[in-house]
Amino acid sequence: MQQPVFSIITITYNASRWLEQTILGVLSQSYPNIEYIVIDGGSTDGTVDIIKQYASGISYWVSEPDKGIYDAMNKGLQKATGDYVWFINAGDSLFTSDIVQRIASLVQKKKVLPDIIYGETVIVDEEGKSLGQRRLKAPNKLTWKSFRMGMLVCHQSFITKRSIAPLYDLTYRYSADFDWCIRCMKQAGKIYNTRMTLSNFLDGGVSTTQRKASLKERYDIMCRYYGVISTSLLHVWFAIRFYFAKWFKGRVYTKIYRRYILCIG
Repeated sequence: MQQPVFSIITITYNASRWLEQTILGVLSQSYPNIEYIVIDGGSTDGTVDIIKQYASGISYWVSEPDKGIYDAMNKGLQKATGDYVWFINAGDSLFTSDIVQRIASLVQKKKVLPDIIYGETVIVDEEGKSLGQRRLKAPNKLTWKSFRMGMLVCHQSFITKRSIAPLYDLTYRYSADFDWCIRCMKQAGKIYNTRMTLSNFLDGGVSTTQRKASLKERYDIMCRYYGVISTSLLHVWFAIRFYFAKWFKGRVYTKIYRRYILCIG
C-alpha cells in the first residue's frame, strides 16, 4: 500500500510567541510524506518573519486578513492536496517527532485506509509544560453519535481523509469544529483508534462570555443532530454530574484540610 500523504495545517494570528515551536514540531517529523500549510490572518507581531524563516519546509503559506479562525481553516482545507488533513494550530504541537510515522505504519497494515484516525491529547500550559491528559478520554469506538456526550476527541487529535472533509460552517463562531467533526464522522466508513497520544493542546485562556457562547452553540449543534429532547435530558444529567463532582471534591478538600490542621496543631 502506498504511503499516505498528511496535509498538516497550522492556523495562526499574532502568535509569534508559540508559532516557532509548532512549526518545528512538524518540520522535525521523521515521516517524509507531509504537506505543510500555514494560514496566517494578517499578523503584525513578527509571526510572518517566523514563517519566512522556515518557508523552505512549508508547502504553502499566506498572510492575509480573514473572517475568523474557521474561515482560515477553510482556506487551509482548500489548499490541501494530501490523503489526510490534520489541524495543528499555533501553540499546539505534534506529540513526538515520529508520531506521523507511527500513525502511517499502523494504518498501512489495514486493507483499506481508515476514513478517520484519532487518539488522545495532552494539555500543555503557555510554557509547554504538561498539565496531564485531556479530561474527556477518547472512546474505544468512535461514531458520530459519540459526540452526544460532548467533544470526546480533541480537534488536534482528529485526522480525517480530505475526501470526506467538508468546509467549516461559518454560521458558528465558536464551535464550528464540533459540528465539523460530527459531519466528518457521518461520512466516514472506517474510524480507527490509534490508542496513542497524538498531540499537545495549548490551554488558552477563554473568557466566561466566550465559554458561554461556545456552550450555547454546542447545545444547538447537539439538538440539530441528536434531537431536542435527548439533548435536553443529557444536559440535565451533565448538570447533576457536575454539581455532584463539585460537592464531592469540596468534601474531600475539607477532610484533607482538617487532617492537615490536626497534624500541625
